[in-house]
Amino acid sequence: MQADPLDSSARRPATGRRPGGDERQRPVAAIDLGSNNCRLLVARPNGGGFHVIDAFSRIVRLGEGVGHTGLLSPAAIERCLEALSVCAAKMRRRGVGRHRAVATEACRRAGNFKAFKDRVTDVTGIALEVISPGEEARLALKGCAELLDPGLPRALMFDIGGGSTELIWLRVDGDRRARPSVIDAVSLPLGVVLLAERHGGDRVPAEAYEAIVAETRQSLENFDRRHGIGQMIAQGRVQMIGSSGTVTTLAGIFQGLKRYDRSLVDGSFLDFCEVARISRELCELDFDGRAAHPCIGRDRADLVVGGCAVLEAICRQWPVGRLRIGDRGVREGILLDLIAGRRGRPLGPRQAVHPPASV
Repeated sequence: MQADPLDSSARRPATGRRPGGDERQRPVAAIDLGSNNCRLLVARPNGGGFHVIDAFSRIVRLGEGVGHTGLLSPAAIERCLEALSVCAAKMRRRGVGRHRAVATEACRRAGNFKAFKDRVTDVTGIALEVISPGEEARLALKGCAELLDPGLPRALMFDIGGGSTELIWLRVDGDRRARPSVIDAVSLPLGVVLLAERHGGDRVPAEAYEAIVAETRQSLENFDRRHGIGQMIAQGRVQMIGSSGTVTTLAGIFQGLKRYDRSLVDGSFLDFCEVARISRELCELDFDGRAAHPCIGRDRADLVVGGCAVLEAICRQWPVGRLRIGDRGVREGILLDLIAGRRGRPLGPRQAVHPPASV
């Protein structure tokens, strides 16, 4: 199974102040509850940045079945409450002052989100909120901004998630001190959990794989025409950054890692020809073959092929030539917001001990 990229920081001793110290120096926490993963970062402010002192990641598949029922399932809710309880325990142990916990596509689509949100607060004290695709784009950009090349005036950034694929078209100023800005962002209903439910998680026939690629490219066409992205790529004025589990997995495979290592993957580059080669190799394997790879594991073996198909569609639609890998995004953006004094809430008390079977 792919390890959390920052798990090594969780093994370092706690050095943050306990409650009662200077509030501005107390640790802050960010939770990103996606359609597939629940991820936590706890960090201590460090000047205008931060130093991670704890982290957690668990595959919860919150979006499982939402595409068919429009509801979060009892089993998925149970998995999430268990994972969020671990997050809350870590936050209390580290003396977190403020936190922000955001939920994305699965919860945007779920008719029972409010009941789920209330249970999360009761069981864990965490204040969970659904964010819009626009806010998700803003946070992702803030977290990935350091990876942008100021010498290229435009950038395509994307995240292939469990329930959707987020695309962001960016303006990049040539001055490193200036902030890049979002020109446009779009959320496409193409995520790895949804694709695995539709096409299965064992062997994916070549025709099914190409059907996902074609469907994705069709979804990209309006975005491309609206901004003339293809023309700017032909002029050599566009860079591309991917911040999803799909791209970090492929980067780990390309580097031949025996165990996933964030320090080697984050900020690295992957040529499009390698994307195509590795994607085809994974597509030819069955579930067990993919699960045996140390950068994939059994929890992701049924998801990675769908992600590869979406990634290939992006690469074919916009032939930039190479992709920069970002093992960062929404959580880092939240932390920077919190350190700047924006948003954030204290961790509330736990009112319930055991989550119910459903909400």
